[in-house]
Amino acid sequence: MPTWLIVVIVVVAVAVLGAVIWLVTQEMQRKRLQQRFGPEYDRTVEESDNPRAAQRELAERERRHKELDIRPLSASARERYTGEWARVQEKFVDEPATAVSEADRLLVALMGERGYPTEGYEQQLADLSVRHAKTLENYRAAHDTQQKRDGASTEDLRDAMVRYRTVFEDLLTDGADDDQRPDQDHDQHERRNGHDHNGHDHDRADRREAEARDEDRHEAHEAHEIHETGQHERQASAQPRTEWNGGR
Repeated sequence: MPTWLIVVIVVVAVAVLGAVIWLVTQEMQRKRLQQRFGPEYDRTVEESDNPRAAQRELAERERRHKELDIRPLSASARERYTGEWARVQEKFVDEPATAVSEADRLLVALMGERGYPTEGYEQQLADLSVRHAKTLENYRAAHDTQQKRDGASTEDLRDAMVRYRTVFEDLLTDGADDDQRPDQDHDQHERRNGHDHNGHDHDRADRREAEARDEDRHEAHEAHEIHETGQHERQASAQPRTEWNGGR
């Protein structure tokens, strides 16, 4: 086989292999973004003339999100925001339009507290879509109602409040468990190395557990004896009646 033919075959094989790798990579990227963004992926692709461009936009959102200082709320902050939301919700009874506007402002304040930039609505949507894609459509619908609140019906405003609450609770609780993990990990590390903060608490706990088991066995034994005694007494009391009846 001529050398030039071997070279051609090798070049073609490398090109085909490269194309296959590129296609596989693109498909993996598509599936990853689709899984990450959920319905937001479909929406972005539908609004774009080019699916590849839509995927690049979503990837850019991920990159930007990584640079943000997103942090969980402290317990006191969660309690404070929960109280503020309760007051806004109470206001809905008498002033539904005002309550919806305050719900929107409170949600934006919560975003800022979590570390999300709040410079513009569209940017808020883009930033939230990375971790909160599942509730993002609720934010869109509620914000649209809030923008036309003067012409919205009471039922529309009520629906907006429900949608705001869905997003609010998502932001309120997201990452709430994460801020507890460092302390938990530290405690586990201390216990593994025998440095329990309470010294011999584990030994005392083991002793208490053993004593509890002994006490349970003792109570079970007593209960068994009581049961046996009761049976003997019932048999004894029944025997005279049998003899007496027989005598009859």
